[in-house]
Amino acid sequence: MPLLPPGFVLGAATAAAQIEGATAEDGRGPSIWETYARRHPPADGSDGSVAADHYHRVDEDVALLARLGVSSYRFSISWSRVLPTGRGPVNAAGLDFYDRLVDRLLESGLAPMATLYHHDLPQALEDDGGWINPATAVAFGDYAGIVGERLADRVSSWVPISEPNVAAFLGYGNGTQAPGHRLYFDALHVVHQLLLGHGRAVGALREAGAREVGCANNHAPIWPFSEDPADVGAGKLFDSLWNGMFLEPMLLGRYPVDVAPLMDDLVAPGDLALIRQPLDFYGVNYYSPIRIAAAPDDAPVPFEVFEMLGYPRTDRGWTVVPDALREWLITFRARFRAALPPIVVTEAGASYAVGPDERGVVDDQARIDYLDAHLRAVVEACERGVDVRGFYVWSLLDGFEWTEGLAQRYGLVHVDHETLVRTPKRSFAWYAEVIAAQTRSVG
Repeated sequence: MPLLPPGFVLGAATAAAQIEGATAEDGRGPSIWETYARRHPPADGSDGSVAADHYHRVDEDVALLARLGVSSYRFSISWSRVLPTGRGPVNAAGLDFYDRLVDRLLESGLAPMATLYHHDLPQALEDDGGWINPATAVAFGDYAGIVGERLADRVSSWVPISEPNVAAFLGYGNGTQAPGHRLYFDALHVVHQLLLGHGRAVGALREAGAREVGCANNHAPIWPFSEDPADVGAGKLFDSLWNGMFLEPMLLGRYPVDVAPLMDDLVAPGDLALIRQPLDFYGVNYYSPIRIAAAPDDAPVPFEVFEMLGYPRTDRGWTVVPDALREWLITFRARFRAALPPIVVTEAGASYAVGPDERGVVDDQARIDYLDAHLRAVVEACERGVDVRGFYVWSLLDGFEWTEGLAQRYGLVHVDHETLVRTPKRSFAWYAEVIAAQTRSVG
Protein backbone atom coordinates (compact mmCIF):
# COMPACT_ATOMS: atom_id res chain seq x y z
CA MET A 1 0.00 0.00 0.00
CA PRO A 2 1.64 3.29 -1.06
CA LEU A 3 1.89 5.84 1.71
CA LEU A 4 -0.60 8.65 1.86
CA PRO A 5 0.41 12.30 2.40
CA PRO A 6 1.61 13.29 5.90
CA GLY A 7 -1.29 14.16 8.17
CA PHE A 8 -3.77 12.20 6.08
CA VAL A 9 -6.76 11.14 8.22
CA LEU A 10 -7.83 7.50 8.08
CA GLY A 11 -11.21 7.04 9.70
CA ALA A 12 -14.39 5.00 9.82
CA ALA A 13 -18.01 6.06 9.41
CA THR A 14 -21.51 5.05 10.52
CA ALA A 15 -25.01 6.54 10.67
CA ALA A 16 -27.43 6.64 13.59
CA ALA A 17 -30.41 5.02 11.86
CA GLN A 18 -28.21 2.20 10.62
CA ILE A 19 -26.48 1.14 13.84
CA GLU A 20 -28.10 2.62 16.95
CA GLY A 21 -31.35 0.70 17.28
CA ALA A 22 -33.32 1.69 20.40
CA THR A 23 -35.75 3.55 18.15
CA ALA A 24 -38.43 3.85 20.83
CA GLU A 25 -36.27 4.30 23.92
CA ASP A 26 -35.41 7.26 26.16
CA GLY A 27 -37.79 9.67 24.50
CA ARG A 28 -36.71 9.25 20.87
CA GLY A 29 -39.43 10.07 18.38
CA PRO A 30 -40.07 8.03 15.22
CA SER A 31 -38.28 8.84 11.98
CA ILE A 32 -39.36 8.39 8.38
CA TRP A 33 -37.34 5.18 8.15
CA GLU A 34 -39.36 3.34 10.76
CA THR A 35 -42.53 4.35 8.90
CA TYR A 36 -41.11 3.42 5.50
CA ALA A 37 -39.86 0.03 6.73
CA ARG A 38 -43.34 -0.82 8.01
CA ARG A 39 -44.92 0.07 4.69
CA HIS A 40 -42.17 -1.39 2.50
CA PRO A 41 -40.37 -3.99 4.64
CA PRO A 42 -37.01 -5.27 3.42
CA ALA A 43 -36.92 -8.89 2.32
CA ASP A 44 -35.52 -9.91 5.70
CA GLY A 45 -38.28 -8.07 7.57
CA SER A 46 -35.88 -5.87 9.53
CA ASP A 47 -36.69 -2.29 10.43
CA GLY A 48 -33.69 -0.79 12.21
CA SER A 49 -35.28 -1.06 15.65
CA VAL A 50 -32.26 -3.06 16.84
CA ALA A 51 -29.76 -2.73 13.97
CA ALA A 52 -26.31 -3.16 15.58
CA ASP A 53 -27.61 -2.06 19.01
CA HIS A 54 -24.93 0.62 19.19
CA TYR A 55 -27.08 2.67 21.56
CA HIS A 56 -26.50 0.07 24.27
CA ARG A 57 -22.97 -0.91 23.22
CA VAL A 58 -21.18 2.40 22.88
CA ASP A 59 -18.27 1.46 25.11
CA GLU A 60 -17.64 -1.75 23.17
CA ASP A 61 -17.79 0.02 19.82
CA VAL A 62 -15.51 2.89 20.87
CA ALA A 63 -13.05 0.27 22.11
CA LEU A 64 -13.17 -1.31 18.65
CA LEU A 65 -12.41 2.05 17.07
CA ALA A 66 -9.45 2.53 19.40
CA ARG A 67 -8.20 -0.97 18.59
CA LEU A 68 -8.54 -0.23 14.88
CA GLY A 69 -6.35 2.83 15.35
CA VAL A 70 -8.37 5.33 13.30
CA SER A 71 -7.71 8.96 14.15
CA SER A 72 -11.29 10.06 13.46
CA TYR A 73 -14.80 8.63 13.62
CA ARG A 74 -17.67 9.98 11.55
CA PHE A 75 -21.06 9.30 13.12
CA SER A 76 -24.49 10.85 12.73
CA ILE A 77 -26.88 12.31 15.26
CA SER A 78 -30.50 11.23 15.22
CA TRP A 79 -32.58 14.39 14.89
CA SER A 80 -35.59 12.65 16.45
CA ARG A 81 -33.50 11.44 19.40
CA VAL A 82 -32.60 15.04 20.22
CA LEU A 83 -35.90 16.64 19.18
CA PRO A 84 -38.58 13.91 19.08
CA THR A 85 -40.88 15.94 16.83
CA GLY A 86 -38.11 17.78 15.00
CA ARG A 87 -38.72 21.00 16.89
CA GLY A 88 -39.76 22.13 20.33
CA PRO A 89 -38.35 20.89 23.66
CA VAL A 90 -35.01 19.07 23.69
CA ASN A 91 -35.03 15.43 24.77
CA ALA A 92 -32.29 15.59 27.40
CA ALA A 93 -31.62 11.84 27.34
CA GLY A 94 -31.03 11.94 23.59
CA LEU A 95 -28.61 14.85 23.65
CA ASP A 96 -26.85 13.34 26.67
CA PHE A 97 -26.22 10.15 24.68
CA TYR A 98 -24.20 12.04 22.06
CA ASP A 99 -22.47 14.10 24.73
CA ARG A 100 -21.23 10.88 26.33
CA LEU A 101 -20.25 9.41 22.96
CA VAL A 102 -18.13 12.46 22.13
CA ASP A 103 -16.41 12.32 25.52
CA ARG A 104 -15.63 8.62 25.09
CA LEU A 105 -14.20 9.22 21.63
CA LEU A 106 -11.96 11.99 22.90
CA GLU A 107 -10.83 9.90 25.86
CA SER A 108 -9.76 7.25 23.34
CA GLY A 109 -7.84 9.75 21.22
CA LEU A 110 -10.43 9.83 18.41
CA ALA A 111 -11.47 13.06 16.68
CA PRO A 112 -15.28 13.15 16.23
CA MET A 113 -16.85 14.12 12.91
CA ALA A 114 -20.59 14.61 13.50
CA THR A 115 -23.24 14.47 10.78
CA LEU A 116 -26.51 16.15 11.69
CA TYR A 117 -28.77 14.51 9.11
CA HIS A 118 -28.27 11.09 7.53
CA HIS A 119 -31.68 10.40 5.94
CA ASP A 120 -33.67 10.01 9.21
CA LEU A 121 -36.13 12.93 9.22
CA PRO A 122 -38.41 13.03 12.30
CA GLN A 123 -41.78 11.61 11.24
CA ALA A 124 -43.60 14.56 12.79
CA LEU A 125 -41.88 16.89 10.32
CA GLU A 126 -42.73 14.56 7.45
CA ASP A 127 -46.36 14.69 8.57
CA ASP A 128 -46.13 18.46 8.07
CA GLY A 129 -44.71 18.08 4.56
CA GLY A 130 -41.12 17.02 5.23
CA TRP A 131 -38.52 18.60 2.98
CA ILE A 132 -41.34 19.79 0.71
CA ASN A 133 -42.24 22.26 3.44
CA PRO A 134 -39.82 25.24 3.71
CA ALA A 135 -40.35 25.21 7.48
CA THR A 136 -38.27 22.02 7.66
CA ALA A 137 -35.13 23.85 6.53
CA VAL A 138 -35.76 26.46 9.23
CA ALA A 139 -36.28 23.73 11.84
CA PHE A 140 -33.06 22.07 10.69
CA GLY A 141 -31.10 25.26 11.29
CA ASP A 142 -32.57 25.48 14.79
CA TYR A 143 -31.66 21.85 15.46
CA ALA A 144 -28.10 22.49 14.26
CA GLY A 145 -27.80 25.37 16.70
CA ILE A 146 -29.01 23.24 19.62
CA VAL A 147 -26.57 20.42 18.91
CA GLY A 148 -23.72 22.81 18.12
CA GLU A 149 -24.24 24.69 21.37
CA ARG A 150 -23.81 21.42 23.27
CA LEU A 151 -21.04 19.73 21.30
CA ALA A 152 -19.08 22.26 19.19
CA ASP A 153 -16.52 22.78 21.95
CA ARG A 154 -15.41 19.15 21.49
CA VAL A 155 -16.48 17.99 18.02
CA SER A 156 -13.73 18.95 15.60
CA SER A 157 -15.57 18.50 12.28
CA TRP A 158 -19.19 18.75 11.17
CA VAL A 159 -21.31 17.62 8.21
CA PRO A 160 -24.79 19.18 8.11
CA ILE A 161 -26.47 16.81 5.61
CA SER A 162 -25.17 13.54 4.25
CA GLU A 163 -25.98 12.85 0.60
CA PRO A 164 -28.71 15.43 -0.07
CA ASN A 165 -29.04 14.08 -3.62
CA VAL A 166 -30.00 10.65 -2.26
CA ALA A 167 -32.51 12.21 0.14
CA ALA A 168 -34.04 14.34 -2.62
CA PHE A 169 -34.04 12.09 -5.66
CA LEU A 170 -34.54 8.67 -4.06
CA GLY A 171 -36.68 9.78 -1.13
CA TYR A 172 -38.84 12.33 -2.98
CA GLY A 173 -38.07 11.83 -6.67
CA ASN A 174 -38.62 8.16 -7.46
CA GLY A 175 -39.84 6.96 -4.05
CA THR A 176 -37.33 4.13 -3.62
CA GLN A 177 -36.26 5.37 -0.19
CA ALA A 178 -38.02 7.05 2.73
CA PRO A 179 -40.35 8.88 2.76
CA GLY A 180 -41.32 7.29 -0.56
CA HIS A 181 -42.75 10.16 -2.62
CA ARG A 182 -42.72 10.08 -6.42
CA LEU A 183 -42.45 13.72 -7.39
CA TYR A 184 -39.98 13.20 -10.25
CA PHE A 185 -38.84 16.66 -11.41
CA ASP A 186 -40.96 18.35 -8.75
CA ALA A 187 -38.35 16.99 -6.32
CA LEU A 188 -36.19 19.95 -7.39
CA HIS A 189 -38.12 21.92 -4.77
CA VAL A 190 -36.82 19.42 -2.19
CA VAL A 191 -33.29 19.88 -3.54
CA HIS A 192 -33.54 23.60 -2.87
CA GLN A 193 -34.95 23.14 0.62
CA LEU A 194 -32.19 20.66 1.55
CA LEU A 195 -29.58 23.13 0.33
CA LEU A 196 -31.19 25.94 2.32
CA GLY A 197 -31.15 23.64 5.34
CA HIS A 198 -27.44 23.04 4.72
CA GLY A 199 -26.77 26.78 4.60
CA ARG A 200 -28.77 27.47 7.75
CA ALA A 201 -27.00 24.68 9.59
CA VAL A 202 -23.54 25.87 8.57
CA GLY A 203 -24.34 29.31 9.91
CA ALA A 204 -25.76 27.94 13.16
CA LEU A 205 -22.74 25.69 13.71
CA ARG A 206 -20.33 28.58 13.08
CA GLU A 207 -22.24 30.71 15.56
CA ALA A 208 -21.96 27.89 18.12
CA GLY A 209 -18.18 27.84 17.69
CA ALA A 210 -17.68 24.92 15.28
CA ARG A 211 -14.11 24.80 14.00
CA GLU A 212 -14.55 22.83 10.77
CA VAL A 213 -17.74 22.53 8.76
CA GLY A 214 -17.97 20.75 5.43
CA CYS A 215 -20.34 18.48 3.55
CA ALA A 216 -20.68 14.83 2.49
CA ASN A 217 -22.13 14.75 -1.00
CA ASN A 218 -22.60 11.52 -2.93
CA HIS A 219 -20.78 11.84 -6.25
CA ALA A 220 -20.15 9.58 -9.20
CA PRO A 221 -18.73 9.90 -12.69
CA ILE A 222 -21.63 9.67 -15.13
CA TRP A 223 -20.91 7.54 -18.19
CA PRO A 224 -23.25 7.63 -21.21
CA PHE A 225 -24.55 4.26 -22.37
CA SER A 226 -23.31 4.95 -25.90
CA GLU A 227 -21.99 7.70 -28.11
CA ASP A 228 -25.46 8.34 -29.46
CA PRO A 229 -26.20 12.06 -28.95
CA ALA A 230 -29.39 11.20 -27.08
CA ASP A 231 -27.46 9.07 -24.55
CA VAL A 232 -24.71 11.68 -24.24
CA GLY A 233 -27.31 14.38 -23.62
CA ALA A 234 -29.13 12.27 -21.06
CA GLY A 235 -25.86 11.61 -19.27
CA LYS A 236 -25.04 15.30 -19.20
CA LEU A 237 -28.45 16.15 -17.75
CA PHE A 238 -28.16 13.41 -15.13
CA ASP A 239 -24.69 14.66 -14.18
CA SER A 240 -26.09 18.17 -13.67
CA LEU A 241 -28.81 16.77 -11.42
CA TRP A 242 -26.89 14.15 -9.44
CA ASN A 243 -23.59 16.02 -9.08
CA GLY A 244 -23.89 19.63 -10.14
CA MET A 245 -27.14 20.50 -8.33
CA PHE A 246 -25.33 20.24 -5.02
CA LEU A 247 -21.69 21.12 -5.57
CA GLU A 248 -22.27 24.21 -7.72
CA PRO A 249 -24.61 25.98 -5.26
CA MET A 250 -22.33 25.10 -2.34
CA LEU A 251 -19.10 26.15 -4.06
CA LEU A 252 -20.18 28.77 -6.62
CA GLY A 253 -23.55 30.06 -5.42
CA ARG A 254 -25.40 29.05 -8.57
CA TYR A 255 -27.25 26.12 -10.10
CA PRO A 256 -25.80 24.33 -13.16
CA VAL A 257 -26.58 26.15 -16.38
CA ASP A 258 -28.40 23.13 -17.87
CA VAL A 259 -30.97 23.04 -15.06
CA ALA A 260 -30.93 26.62 -13.74
CA PRO A 261 -34.11 27.59 -15.64
CA LEU A 262 -35.97 24.85 -13.76
CA MET A 263 -35.04 26.54 -10.48
CA ASP A 264 -36.04 30.11 -11.37
CA ASP A 265 -39.41 29.95 -9.63
CA LEU A 266 -37.91 28.30 -6.54
CA VAL A 267 -35.03 30.63 -5.76
CA ALA A 268 -35.80 33.70 -3.68
CA PRO A 269 -33.41 36.65 -3.32
CA GLY A 270 -30.61 35.75 -0.92
CA ASP A 271 -31.14 31.98 -1.16
CA LEU A 272 -27.98 31.19 -3.10
CA ALA A 273 -25.88 33.40 -0.83
CA LEU A 274 -27.26 31.47 2.14
CA ILE A 275 -26.42 28.15 0.51
CA ARG A 276 -22.89 29.19 -0.47
CA GLN A 277 -21.35 29.13 2.98
CA PRO A 278 -17.54 28.87 3.28
CA LEU A 279 -16.59 25.22 3.76
CA ASP A 280 -13.47 23.94 5.49
CA PHE A 281 -13.58 20.65 3.57
CA TYR A 282 -15.59 19.13 0.77
CA GLY A 283 -16.74 15.59 1.53
CA VAL A 284 -17.13 13.06 -1.28
CA ASN A 285 -19.09 9.84 -0.72
CA TYR A 286 -18.06 7.49 -3.53
CA TYR A 287 -19.27 4.02 -4.42
CA SER A 288 -19.56 3.48 -8.18
CA PRO A 289 -19.91 5.27 -11.53
CA ILE A 290 -23.39 5.42 -13.07
CA ARG A 291 -24.23 4.56 -16.70
CA ILE A 292 -27.06 6.60 -18.20
CA ALA A 293 -29.08 6.26 -21.39
CA ALA A 294 -31.89 8.28 -22.89
CA ALA A 295 -35.28 7.06 -21.73
CA PRO A 296 -38.29 6.36 -23.97
CA ASP A 297 -40.41 9.38 -24.81
CA ASP A 298 -43.22 8.31 -22.49
CA ALA A 299 -41.00 7.86 -19.41
CA PRO A 300 -41.55 10.19 -16.41
CA VAL A 301 -37.91 11.35 -16.61
CA PRO A 302 -35.71 11.62 -19.72
CA PHE A 303 -32.98 9.22 -18.60
CA GLU A 304 -32.60 5.73 -17.22
CA VAL A 305 -29.83 3.89 -15.39
CA PHE A 306 -28.27 0.95 -17.20
CA GLU A 307 -26.25 -1.92 -15.80
CA MET A 308 -22.48 -1.54 -15.87
CA LEU A 309 -20.94 -4.54 -17.62
CA GLY A 310 -17.38 -5.84 -17.55
CA TYR A 311 -16.54 -5.00 -13.93
CA PRO A 312 -16.58 -7.01 -10.70
CA ARG A 313 -19.52 -6.41 -8.39
CA THR A 314 -20.11 -6.17 -4.69
CA ASP A 315 -22.88 -8.20 -3.08
CA ARG A 316 -25.05 -5.07 -3.39
CA GLY A 317 -24.61 -5.38 -7.16
CA TRP A 318 -22.58 -2.19 -7.44
CA THR A 319 -19.62 -2.19 -9.81
CA VAL A 320 -16.09 -1.94 -8.44
CA VAL A 321 -14.26 0.76 -10.42
CA PRO A 322 -11.48 2.37 -8.34
CA ASP A 323 -10.23 4.33 -11.35
CA ALA A 324 -13.56 6.16 -11.38
CA LEU A 325 -12.78 7.61 -7.95
CA ARG A 326 -9.40 8.81 -9.18
CA GLU A 327 -11.11 10.21 -12.30
CA TRP A 328 -13.70 12.03 -10.20
CA LEU A 329 -11.15 13.59 -7.84
CA ILE A 330 -8.86 14.80 -10.62
CA THR A 331 -11.72 16.15 -12.74
CA PHE A 332 -13.29 17.82 -9.70
CA ARG A 333 -10.09 19.71 -8.93
CA ALA A 334 -9.61 20.71 -12.57
CA ARG A 335 -13.13 22.15 -12.78
CA PHE A 336 -13.28 24.08 -9.52
CA ARG A 337 -9.68 24.85 -8.50
CA ALA A 338 -9.71 27.95 -6.26
CA ALA A 339 -13.35 27.43 -5.28
CA LEU A 340 -12.62 23.95 -3.96
CA PRO A 341 -11.58 23.48 -0.32
CA PRO A 342 -9.55 20.42 0.73
CA ILE A 343 -11.34 17.17 -0.13
CA VAL A 344 -12.19 14.37 2.30
CA VAL A 345 -13.52 11.02 1.11
CA THR A 346 -16.26 10.89 3.74
CA GLU A 347 -17.50 7.44 2.66
CA ALA A 348 -16.22 4.56 0.57
CA GLY A 349 -16.88 0.89 1.12
CA ALA A 350 -18.46 -2.29 -0.15
CA SER A 351 -20.94 -4.96 0.86
CA TYR A 352 -19.69 -8.54 1.09
CA ALA A 353 -21.79 -10.96 3.12
CA VAL A 354 -19.02 -13.15 4.50
CA GLY A 355 -19.59 -14.61 7.94
CA PRO A 356 -17.29 -16.29 10.49
CA ASP A 357 -15.88 -19.67 9.48
CA GLU A 358 -15.49 -22.65 11.81
CA ARG A 359 -12.53 -20.91 13.45
CA GLY A 360 -14.44 -17.66 13.90
CA VAL A 361 -12.48 -15.90 11.14
CA VAL A 362 -14.32 -13.58 8.75
CA ASP A 363 -12.20 -13.83 5.61
CA ASP A 364 -13.45 -10.85 3.58
CA GLN A 365 -10.55 -10.62 1.14
CA ALA A 366 -12.82 -8.95 -1.42
CA ARG A 367 -13.30 -5.99 0.95
CA ILE A 368 -9.55 -5.73 1.51
CA ASP A 369 -9.01 -5.68 -2.25
CA TYR A 370 -11.74 -3.04 -2.65
CA LEU A 371 -10.35 -0.72 0.02
CA ASP A 372 -6.75 -1.20 -1.08
CA ALA A 373 -7.62 -0.30 -4.67
CA HIS A 374 -9.62 2.77 -3.68
CA LEU A 375 -6.93 4.04 -1.33
CA ARG A 376 -4.42 3.61 -4.16
CA ALA A 377 -6.75 5.66 -6.36
CA VAL A 378 -6.66 8.42 -3.74
CA VAL A 379 -2.84 8.23 -3.60
CA GLU A 380 -2.70 8.63 -7.39
CA ALA A 381 -5.03 11.63 -7.22
CA CYS A 382 -2.83 13.20 -4.53
CA GLU A 383 0.23 12.63 -6.71
CA ARG A 384 -1.60 14.52 -9.48
CA GLY A 385 -2.00 17.51 -7.18
CA VAL A 386 -5.45 16.91 -5.70
CA ASP A 387 -5.61 18.05 -2.07
CA VAL A 388 -7.26 15.04 -0.40
CA ARG A 389 -6.97 15.11 3.39
CA GLY A 390 -8.84 12.00 4.58
CA PHE A 391 -10.62 8.72 3.85
CA TYR A 392 -13.45 7.24 5.95
CA VAL A 393 -14.34 3.59 5.44
CA TRP A 394 -18.01 2.75 5.25
CA SER A 395 -18.61 1.20 7.66
CA LEU A 396 -17.30 0.30 11.10
CA LEU A 397 -20.19 -2.11 11.75
CA ASP A 398 -22.61 -4.25 9.80
CA GLY A 399 -25.93 -2.46 10.16
CA PHE A 400 -29.34 -1.66 8.74
CA GLU A 401 -28.81 -0.85 5.06
CA TRP A 402 -32.06 0.95 4.33
CA THR A 403 -34.23 -0.94 1.80
CA GLU A 404 -31.79 -3.87 1.92
CA GLY A 405 -32.33 -4.39 5.64
CA LEU A 406 -29.65 -6.35 7.46
CA ALA A 407 -28.72 -8.52 4.48
CA GLN A 408 -25.98 -6.26 3.13
CA ARG A 409 -22.78 -6.16 5.19
CA TYR A 410 -20.46 -3.17 4.83
CA GLY A 411 -18.73 -3.42 8.18
CA LEU A 412 -15.11 -3.91 9.10
CA VAL A 413 -16.72 -5.64 12.09
CA HIS A 414 -19.18 -8.50 11.62
CA VAL A 415 -22.32 -8.17 13.72
CA ASP A 416 -24.31 -11.34 14.43
CA HIS A 417 -27.81 -9.96 14.13
CA GLU A 418 -29.18 -12.62 16.50
CA THR A 419 -26.64 -12.34 19.33
CA LEU A 420 -25.18 -8.91 18.44
CA VAL A 421 -21.70 -10.33 19.00
CA ARG A 422 -19.02 -8.28 17.24
CA THR A 423 -16.26 -10.07 15.32
CA PRO A 424 -13.56 -7.97 13.62
CA LYS A 425 -13.06 -9.17 10.05
CA ARG A 426 -9.76 -9.68 8.26
CA SER A 427 -10.37 -6.27 6.65
CA PHE A 428 -10.32 -4.77 10.16
CA ALA A 429 -6.83 -6.16 10.76
CA TRP A 430 -5.69 -5.06 7.29
CA TYR A 431 -6.97 -1.50 7.81
CA ALA A 432 -5.36 -1.37 11.26
CA GLU A 433 -2.02 -2.23 9.68
CA VAL A 434 -2.47 0.42 6.96
CA ILE A 435 -3.16 2.97 9.68
CA ALA A 436 -0.17 1.81 11.74
CA ALA A 437 2.11 2.04 8.70
CA GLN A 438 0.86 5.53 7.97
CA THR A 439 1.51 6.52 11.59
CA ARG A 440 5.04 5.07 11.50
CA SER A 441 5.82 6.93 8.28
CA VAL A 442 5.11 10.32 9.82
CA GLY A 443 6.31 9.50 13.34
